[in-house]
Amino acid sequence: MAVVDRTTQRADISHVRTLSSFSVATIHEAQDRTGLLASRLRPIFRGTRVAGTALTCEVAPGDNSSIHVAGDVARDGDLLVVTPTSACDDGYFGELLATHMVARGVVGLVIDAGVRDVAELRDMSFPVWSSAISARGTVKETPGNVQVPIVCAGVAIAPGDVVVADDDGVVVVAREDALEVIAECRAREAKEAAYRKLLVAGEGTLDLFALRQKFLDAGLRDIKE
Repeated sequence: MAVVDRTTQRADISHVRTLSSFSVATIHEAQDRTGLLASRLRPIFRGTRVAGTALTCEVAPGDNSSIHVAGDVARDGDLLVVTPTSACDDGYFGELLATHMVARGVVGLVIDAGVRDVAELRDMSFPVWSSAISARGTVKETPGNVQVPIVCAGVAIAPGDVVVADDDGVVVVAREDALEVIAECRAREAKEAAYRKLLVAGEGTLDLFALRQKFLDAGLRDIKE
């Protein structure tokens, strides 16, 4: 029996917008290198960063019924996150579903499975991160859970969490941790800006990052003659 939860509490939109200003790498590092989905998820086109509240969806192998159900509960600013109950590369999502999702306010798709109609999705500028591209279609027979906690590409995601995706991958920030992660991201960017000035001035990374002695202690042999 599948469940659709329409009571999800979503992350504050101001937190989502602020997190969207940081790269996936910065967010991942700022939260102690957690929350990064598996690297098999790649964007179908580059140069886009998107952030939204997780609209979670489980799909049966070769069956995209739950995605249609998810469209019925979608709200402005949601980012659809889809995981199959067992591995499947079929094309679960294409241009018609994207058109539906855009009309419902969905800002993008993260799916640990296949998509199709890639040229049309690019023309629509609908951001997608997927683990496969496949023309093979799906049936609509077995709906799965929507807006329940899931594991997608190795990471636990709760409905309403913040999901950020860019050319480097996809990262999730727990809704309740958003403010703390934002503060850590700001601190990290300030530190990197200071480093950048010193690097431009010619300082080397071995000394700037206190690596020289660390590497020597680890057995690096420095031959000077």
